Amino acid sequence: MTKVETLRALHEGDPFVIPNPWDVGSARVLAALGFKALATTSSGFAFTLGRLDGNVTLDEVTVHIAELNEATELPVSADLENGYGPEPEAAAKAVTRAAEAGAAGGSIEDWDPLDERIYDAAHAAERIHAAAEAASATGFVLTARAEGLLHGNPDVDDAISRLQSFEAAGADVLYAPGLSSVDQVREVCAAVGKPVNVLARPNFTFSELADAGAQRVSVGGGLTWVAVKAFADAATAIRDEGDFSALSASVPLRDWL
Repeated sequence: MTKVETLRALHEGDPFVIPNPWDVGSARVLAALGFKALATTSSGFAFTLGRLDGNVTLDEVTVHIAELNEATELPVSADLENGYGPEPEAAAKAVTRAAEAGAAGGSIEDWDPLDERIYDAAHAAERIHAAAEAASATGFVLTARAEGLLHGNPDVDDAISRLQSFEAAGADVLYAPGLSSVDQVREVCAAVGKPVNVLARPNFTFSELADAGAQRVSVGGGLTWVAVKAFADAATAIRDEGDFSALSASVPLRDWL
């Protein structure tokens, strides 16, 4: 199967984890560890450039997608933020560019990082419709994201209403990052007819999310920050205490890369 077909088939089979590498090396490690698909992380990738999330261009992201696509045999789903512009045409262009770079799928969200606002519901659905039309050219697996829970609106019913409108607009996968309980996950999954992606939290387990109806679980920038914290903790111990003990860490690079 092509990578697009592989990614689509995963959404029709058993629930799965789609971890988020931040560079080629981390992608190859995750592939070697046996994961079935990968997703980019906008915050993790921005960190590799020394920037905060929301400060990367579409051109930079497409290069990143191409590098991850070439790095492993796994399909890649791209975090396309808001499509790098508020217009429906921007969302469609982002999908087309990501597919050309080798992405098998990708997500479009309803949060505008420049204006720091959630798009109104009708406009958000129009953007997903345009993205879905662009995705149809290649079979690109389109994920539509309702971002309100992460940006000051704790109303799960509003998130569900937006996901339902995105489903009607043609999205293949639905995603409301910020769900804080298994009951909320269950409520969302019961309210829509398309596969649901859930953002992992430290208090969740994969089995309980799958039991609640989640088809896909991603970790966002979480693995990036696990790695960065270990690095920063070791460097702090060296600076403050002259303690080099953390440098005893060893990894099987020949097996992973």
